[in-house]
Amino acid sequence: MPPTLTSTRRPTDDATAPAAPATPAAPLPYVLRFDAIDLASLPLVGGKNASLGELLRNLTPLGVRVPDGFALTADAFRLHLQEAGLTPGIYEELERLDAHDLPALAATARAIRERIAAAPLPAAVRDALLAAYRELSGAAGAAGAAAIDVAVRSSATAEDLPTASFAGQQESYLNVRGEEALDRAVRDCFASLYTDRAIVYRRERGFRHADVALSVGVQRMVRSDLGSAGVIFTLDPETGFRDVVVVSAAWGLGETVVKGRVRPDEYLVHKPTLAAGYRPILRREVGTKAVKLVYAEGGSRPVREERVADADRRRLVLDDDAVLTLARWAMLIEQHYAARAGRPTPMDIEWARDGRTDELFVVQARPETVHADRAPRFETWHRRGTGPVLVTGQSVGTRVGQGGVRVVHSAAELPAFRPGEVLVAPMTDPDWEPVLKRAAAVVTDEGGRTCHAAIVSRELGIPCVVGTGAATRLLHDGQAVTVSCAEGERGLVYEGRVPFQRTELDPATLPLPRVPLMLNLANPDVAFALARLPAAGVGLMRLEFVISTWIGVHPMAALHPERLHDPAVAAAIHERAGRFATPAAFFVDRLATAIALMAAAFHPRPVIVRFSDFKTNEYAGLLGGEPFEPLEANPMIGFRGASRYYDDRYREAFGLECEAIARVRAMGLGNVKVMIPFCRTVAEARKVLAEMAAHGLERGRDGLEVYLMCEIPNNVVLADQFAPLVDGYSIGSNDLTQLALGVDRDSELLAHVFDERDPGVERLISLAVETAHFAGIPIGICGQAPSDYPEFAEFLADLGIDSISLNPDSLPAVATRLARRMQAPDGAPAPGRPDTRAPVFGT
Repeated sequence: MPPTLTSTRRPTDDATAPAAPATPAAPLPYVLRFDAIDLASLPLVGGKNASLGELLRNLTPLGVRVPDGFALTADAFRLHLQEAGLTPGIYEELERLDAHDLPALAATARAIRERIAAAPLPAAVRDALLAAYRELSGAAGAAGAAAIDVAVRSSATAEDLPTASFAGQQESYLNVRGEEALDRAVRDCFASLYTDRAIVYRRERGFRHADVALSVGVQRMVRSDLGSAGVIFTLDPETGFRDVVVVSAAWGLGETVVKGRVRPDEYLVHKPTLAAGYRPILRREVGTKAVKLVYAEGGSRPVREERVADADRRRLVLDDDAVLTLARWAMLIEQHYAARAGRPTPMDIEWARDGRTDELFVVQARPETVHADRAPRFETWHRRGTGPVLVTGQSVGTRVGQGGVRVVHSAAELPAFRPGEVLVAPMTDPDWEPVLKRAAAVVTDEGGRTCHAAIVSRELGIPCVVGTGAATRLLHDGQAVTVSCAEGERGLVYEGRVPFQRTELDPATLPLPRVPLMLNLANPDVAFALARLPAAGVGLMRLEFVISTWIGVHPMAALHPERLHDPAVAAAIHERAGRFATPAAFFVDRLATAIALMAAAFHPRPVIVRFSDFKTNEYAGLLGGEPFEPLEANPMIGFRGASRYYDDRYREAFGLECEAIARVRAMGLGNVKVMIPFCRTVAEARKVLAEMAAHGLERGRDGLEVYLMCEIPNNVVLADQFAPLVDGYSIGSNDLTQLALGVDRDSELLAHVFDERDPGVERLISLAVETAHFAGIPIGICGQAPSDYPEFAEFLADLGIDSISLNPDSLPAVATRLARRMQAPDGAPAPGRPDTRAPVFGT
């Protein structure tokens, strides 16, 4: 008889009650209580059960709730196969099997599963199983008395290793009640070690079938069918960014999330500031949550699927307190596993909320394997062409794939799939994994970023767009498409083969230039990926992009939809506001979310957020914008920038921008600085600062720094007078060139005259740098010129500028060039370019 462990812990109605002294129960062969096992027990109980024991023993004292249960050991599985006369025959069959022959794979696997499930459990195994179940039920007396409902989960003995995850390879069964149902579920779990996908996965990962056994976990069910459930990652699953916790949530049992039946809600929490005592929920996104899985009363199936009420679909599943509790638990779990492993260990965690008691529980945890050992290389894809967008959804990963479409509605259609095609399906199933690995890309109607299709696509490194809603209707077999996950959170499926250029580099190989290099960014969706670059921070975050793409509504229209003349426009604004009480609340939330994502990505490096700098014609193009904007002959030098912020026509809207920034800084993200654009006079700067203070952003309070765009000749000429009012300057070379040369920068006719390298422009820049340094404040540049002309970056470095902010794709080349420049004689002109710098005037 195999060695066994027992527990002194007595069952209670509270699944998380602490251990209490008691008379040890008699050991049960083939059964181990969760509180008697830990990660070292993996050979006996598999990865999933070992992890549950580890959690129960070590994390419950810290407040993490874990439902109690027990494990049927791998020895029970081996005895079951042995007494049924199935070994070594099934292993010989599997060794002969060609796993690429899908029909043969399906037939062989099905036959093996049927033989295993049909065989009765060995008497010793069944007796131990039922005795443990009665003890867990709190009724050690007559068979079946007061039986509780349990989850029956498979746990392979090679599961959840640091470099491989067997998640989803075997089956789990929910709402199992009664001894006969438990017996049947255990045999079905044993059989699921030989699903098609599990056979293929083991072979591809180099595991011998005979070396992998199956343990079965039996765990108290959390009544999340009456509540909610979901998945937690302790990193961003797309980019591997490790400073966030990502929580997904849907109504009912968690299988709908794991298997991609729904697009769940999603919440992002920033780890460093959460640990510092703040409440930093960076993002809250409402998913569709169209269906939920609940208990079935009677009948042969223990669970059933039902539609979610419209009101529940539109509202968030979790309140902020629950999100933060789950995030704190996730961090505790991650820290514990990292201490055990001796290295960082991002985690993939399942949670559930009991609808009767409102209690939260962790029901499973495993190391995340996609990013665990991936080299920190920086891969970018740049679209070099365009095409019609056929469908959109959530992007998974950051890559691009191309191929002909193959629409698959069920496993029966998989044999028609050809390598290199784009798999389009309502959702994917674990049984499809042998085919998924051969796909150029995956597109699904349903699911979110934690569904099966997303998890497997990440592991395989293929682009995947989930939650499109209509891909199987709008795409057809043989249609050539390009699937892009390289353009932010929104995944795009283009018609045809759109050209993309791929570049890759190891950020650690970039040299360290003498001038700090920062980034010009607008799209928060790419912030986590770009944070890997060795940048000193974000020198310019443009709010215009966020307002136009994330919000799309004119801020005054959001504040005053009643002033709109067209009822259809007002209705569209209210519809866009969705769950928010007012369109203005929606505007602030979206703006704050975008800023928070950017600030969290680069924390604690500075992120300089420039207040909105639309021109009147651009503002008028926003939803509801036309009634609030004047017509101007030359908007480029009209009612823009600082002039708007204190004007009665825009003052309230500026308040929304200030409110969003204040909200982000209240999360502990004090690395956010603000910048005033297009400020014409010193008096105007004072008015803007007063307006900011009236809206809760007072320079100096809680360390708030205010920068000024230096982009008007008057900013340069009077730099010494602006300096006492601000904490730094940032040169806007585009507008400075336009106004110095008297050239409309948008004019195609005068494009040949527009040149930031003109001696007059360079002289203005030289004066600005020298005056700022004389005044004792830093000055950088965030204009386009150093990104377009690396030699211009050399000119700036020679001036002693404090930072250069670049487009992300320009940073590697500029860093390399400036590093080479350091090796040249000090002050030497840039190679291949005459030294046109003139003496600085006005000092």
